[in-house]
Amino acid sequence: MSATPAVLQATDLHAGYGGPPVLAGVNLTLRSGDAIGLLGRSGVGKSTLVEILGGAMRAHQGHVTLDGVPVGKTPRHRRKEVKARLRTVHQNGIAGVDSQRTVEQTILDAFKEARRAGRTTNNDVEAALAVVGLPIGFVTRRVGTLSGGERQRIAIALALATRPDLLLLDEPLTAVDQSMREEIADDIRALVRADGIGLLVASHDVWLLDRLTDRVLVLAEGRIVESGPLRDLLRDPQHPDTQQLAESLPEAVGGRPPR
Repeated sequence: MSATPAVLQATDLHAGYGGPPVLAGVNLTLRSGDAIGLLGRSGVGKSTLVEILGGAMRAHQGHVTLDGVPVGKTPRHRRKEVKARLRTVHQNGIAGVDSQRTVEQTILDAFKEARRAGRTTNNDVEAALAVVGLPIGFVTRRVGTLSGGERQRIAIALALATRPDLLLLDEPLTAVDQSMREEIADDIRALVRADGIGLLVASHDVWLLDRLTDRVLVLAEGRIVESGPLRDLLRDPQHPDTQQLAESLPEAVGGRPPR
């Protein structure tokens, strides 16, 4: 990883799909070592924001930079570097991976790509699988045979194995069996802390945000309307969207957010 803490800076982001704007002036900063949650009701624009932050979608207005280098409009000679330093895991799991490749081949491909971009990796496939609770026997499985939950877990393993500076997760464990989610979340949090990886988790799942993040941003009306530790926000919500969420989760207001 880079010796200098990475900074992902989003400034005045506006985006939409032809109707009312989904994002209408979002400002956000993510640094190495941060653990930030992005909370909001369904359809509020969390996934759109993650897509723009990761460079897969362009904003109508505003810009995103990684240490001053534009994300989404990255100069050709910097694209491998930015891709290796800033990784995104979408809720649909692995995208753009050959379904006939084995899990081992896919992870080794990720290691190789990272090394070409100047990243240091340990090339340990078994360790990469262990972080997401998968046994070494999965190395021979073909990507096309994996279930939705297994694909999500492999996608996280691929992103973490390359030791990025910053990791963006969009509803990363929705298809994972409930019995495994706590262990996987704990392993992810331990690894990002150990490596100083900046983490942004977009989710409606307050249990997951409580487990993975230190601070939460509430997205509503196209912008960040309040922020703070999750339990503080739920105990004293200021915006109507946060108030509605707190009212629907009385257990979270009084103690640990429910599973």
